[in-house]
Amino acid sequence: MKTIVASDHAGFKLKARILTFLSENKIEGVDLGPDGDISVDYPDFAVKVAEQVSAGERTRGILICGTGIGMSITANKFNGVRAALCHNEATAEASRRHNDANILVLGGRVLTEDMALKIVDIWLNTPFDGGRHQGRIDKIQSIEKTQ
Repeated sequence: MKTIVASDHAGFKLKARILTFLSENKIEGVDLGPDGDISVDYPDFAVKVAEQVSAGERTRGILICGTGIGMSITANKFNGVRAALCHNEATAEASRRHNDANILVLGGRVLTEDMALKIVDIWLNTPFDGGRHQGRIDKIQSIEKTQ
């Protein structure tokens, strides 16, 4: 599995740790920036990940900003993107099981590193349950087509 990862300046340090975690777990992590912790605009980096997921070039992405809110709002503007802002293990698991989230969003200023890595691990390893949840995903996709 190849996972694309991007952040803004507030998520830069956590992004680096997540990329190391992915490598340690034999998952290829692709860093889409930024290259440092100098102030940048989060939408620029959310777009890099969301465009690839929306186009089907990648199946999974991870975004990190200060709270995760801005990245979530931006990423969810793209058709086919289901970006989930997760704060704990329960939200990470539900985002995959029930929503088939394809982008995980984290808040670098609101999560400890340990919690963030637990969330990433759960999110990457939890399958989509399908079934009744697939019908809901289908409804979301039909809304996207009308907007």
